[in-house]
Amino acid sequence: MSLNSKRVQWVVILGLGLTAGVFLSQETGKRKSSYAPVVIEKDFATTLAEMKAAKPELARRHKALLEERYILSNQPAQGVSMFRGKPIQTGVRVKLPSGTSWESLAQATPEDIREKNIFPAGFLGLPHPNHPEGGMVFPKFHIDEIKKQEERDLTRFDLDFDLPDHFLPEFPPPIFLTTRPDLGDVSQGKLVTLENFFELFNGILNPKQLEGLRLLVTAFPQQQFNQTQDRRSEKPSRGVTCFDCHANGHTNAATHLAGDVRPQEFRHRIDTPSLRGVNIQRLFGSQRALKSVEDFTEFEQRAAYFDGDPVIATKKGVSPLERGSQVHFMAELQELMDFPPAPKLGIDGRLNVKKAAPEEIRGEALFFGKAKCGTCHPAPYYTDSLMHNLRAERFYKPRLVAGRMANADGPIKTFPLRGIKESPPYLHDGRLLTLEDTVEFFNLLLETRLTSAEKTDLVAFLRVL
Repeated sequence: MSLNSKRVQWVVILGLGLTAGVFLSQETGKRKSSYAPVVIEKDFATTLAEMKAAKPELARRHKALLEERYILSNQPAQGVSMFRGKPIQTGVRVKLPSGTSWESLAQATPEDIREKNIFPAGFLGLPHPNHPEGGMVFPKFHIDEIKKQEERDLTRFDLDFDLPDHFLPEFPPPIFLTTRPDLGDVSQGKLVTLENFFELFNGILNPKQLEGLRLLVTAFPQQQFNQTQDRRSEKPSRGVTCFDCHANGHTNAATHLAGDVRPQEFRHRIDTPSLRGVNIQRLFGSQRALKSVEDFTEFEQRAAYFDGDPVIATKKGVSPLERGSQVHFMAELQELMDFPPAPKLGIDGRLNVKKAAPEEIRGEALFFGKAKCGTCHPAPYYTDSLMHNLRAERFYKPRLVAGRMANADGPIKTFPLRGIKESPPYLHDGRLLTLEDTVEFFNLLLETRLTSAEKTDLVAFLRVL
């Protein structure tokens, strides 16, 4: 081979190598990163103006999605309310695909439903109000009360909470303590905050528990509420508290995206679960399967507040909690949060037939029988403290909906059903607005083929838990 031939060969090899390098570089550039950008190139004033301008159209599109999926009108049940009197919403709110009925769906196989594309859209995972953006979003009634009490503003300039108030828990919710059941609701009708926790609970809690409560109502920096230029509050923010979502140790249905999964479209919306009954639970987080409330408390403040990104947490001001004292105190307080009274249940968690109505007795028999609810939700607290995979993806083909990938949810924690009428909306992401929706969802997924009358009886039983 001549010298020139060798030169040509090396030029070709070098050229191929450079081409491959450019190709790999481009592919790497296209691949989504697990990390959020740390250095923000755009100034805050520009971000603020752009997101404010985009907000009305985002809200319009998300409202249209909700109206396409659900009947959103206010339809309170007669004679049924939450503990402090807020009416329970009634009726199936998920809309059916054209030409179908709940009865015909229940008779179809998962394969038929998938191929015909007739799985109700309201049974798919519920997207965040702006799924590509994500982050904590609070109902306006909570924002207003915190602003009134603490002059701390939880308003986001880029988006608002999406579900109508009549589908949410009553506010402020009552507080029941395992240590003082004789007191009933100890909240005195107030939202517990840093402003009033001491006057409400001094003399009821011990000093450790009081300090735990103080920490639970103390604001810490969070992804959207902090003092950096990539916050989503108009003014620099002190942050959020644990009880900004778990209002009074219960829930106000504030929403967020789970920090566990990447890329963004696979992250699940979170419907804030109640802390009531934490003392009987053995798993924490809808999918994380954390093994203690101490683990959960520490994880939330260190990682979940910042989308599971410790780099961003450092930038925005994470405040690590001391495990041996602070986390312990907070966990002890959370474990005092009790379920609301259930006058029709005996000490074994089952119905007292002398107090129960006929439809409630029939509903209990269905719950532990044909409807298969009791398999995962046994008495007395109506949880088996395990994770279960419902495999809802049997019924539909994966698709991207409003920035959220509707595919397999994976294993989900079995939440306690005690006091369930006090905690709408339902399922881990709040996609089911009423108990009737929930019964239809599980009737389809478990293929139990309940009759209309049986569904009514089952809802009657769930309301007394």
